[in-house]
Amino acid sequence: MLGTLLAMVLCAGCETPGPRHAAAGPDGAAATPAAAGMVDIATLVPDIDLDIRYAGPGNFTGAPVEGYEAPKCYLLRDAAEALRRVEIALRPQGLRLRIFDCYRPERSVRAFMRWAADRADQSTKADHYPALDKASLVPGYIAERSGHSKGATVDLTLLACDGDACAPLDMGTPFDYFDPLANTDNPAITPGQRANRMRLRDAMARHGFENYPMEWWHYSLRMEPPPEAFHDIPVR
Repeated sequence: MLGTLLAMVLCAGCETPGPRHAAAGPDGAAATPAAAGMVDIATLVPDIDLDIRYAGPGNFTGAPVEGYEAPKCYLLRDAAEALRRVEIALRPQGLRLRIFDCYRPERSVRAFMRWAADRADQSTKADHYPALDKASLVPGYIAERSGHSKGATVDLTLLACDGDACAPLDMGTPFDYFDPLANTDNPAITPGQRANRMRLRDAMARHGFENYPMEWWHYSLRMEPPPEAFHDIPVR
């Protein structure tokens, strides 16, 4: 009975009536997330934990990133519904998801590239790339195009919860830590940290998400056919 009620609560808004796609812009590109087939994850899981880093200063650039006008998570509907299923499966185990990033506008990726090219700005080095030269971050860690811009990729971690009190599990590095230590299978992490990473990977894999091995937090939904379009719709 509890599981049924939980599923009903988490699915609030799953079947919201109305068109799935809005009008396109004058150049034929999608003008809104809905036009691109994306939904706000909060319409499927109203109380999901969102910590959208690029909407504020707490990220590797040290400032809010162009394109992020609100701390929201948009995903293609199939990816959003799969993520909802992950969350539903985790909650009876005392676990929840914390989401750092979802769909990412292409203008945000260009902002990352401008930041990477500014060698004088080293303000976040200690927290995000302490062992690397900033010049080495492209293309190894920051790419000119991102799968996030297709709408089926998410960055996230696990929370352990006791009632309403939740705390992130120790994954061995923070989010967006540019270092081999963030590689999912890096042998230098502790057994407990490895167990936490595997718990996240297993939970995501059961619902169709595949991990990017260089980043323990990075997952993309395996879709057939895979999404091809890169979008540049602001997150608002």
